[in-house]
Amino acid sequence: MNRREALSSVAVLLGGTLIGAEAFLSGCKNASSDVVAFTPDDIAFLNEVAETILPKTDTPGAKEAKVGDFMAVIVKDCYKPAEAKAFMEGMAALKFKDAKAKIGKSFMEASPEERHKLLVELDAEQKAFQEKKKTDDLPHYFRMMKELTLWGFFTSEVGATKALRYVAVPGKYEGCIDYKKGDKAWAT
Repeated sequence: MNRREALSSVAVLLGGTLIGAEAFLSGCKNASSDVVAFTPDDIAFLNEVAETILPKTDTPGAKEAKVGDFMAVIVKDCYKPAEAKAFMEGMAALKFKDAKAKIGKSFMEASPEERHKLLVELDAEQKAFQEKKKTDDLPHYFRMMKELTLWGFFTSEVGATKALRYVAVPGKYEGCIDYKKGDKAWAT
């Protein structure tokens, strides 16, 4: 996914259903604290996955926004225990099993191009899974990672101020502002 696709997806993402959103809206009362524990290596891994989804270009990437830390907090504090367990199992699978099966090495050993190829395959897999899943089925782990990457990046200071247009204290309401092709989307 390129940055332009991510920007167009963020409106859907932030306006749509997020996994764990009910808990987040109700205050995130340590829903999965006993199910998950993230190590510094896990957070570094999540930063690399996020950076592959939203790499640094002329704007900062997801790693600079510390999206790995964001993912860890949301999964631990806001996800239901079953969702958190699925996320952790998926993270472990992506680190080794899925990566070795698809590219012949672990995710962290892979080149940026190999990582991108792997995540494109996983994205297609999660989309197919999403179309067939039943209401009670847990989401595909890569969908959770991708949603958290977009959510974490575009709500971070780096994402809101460097990738989007941001006015810290907006003035009057202007309901109709001209948009020029290539302009950044608004964060506020």
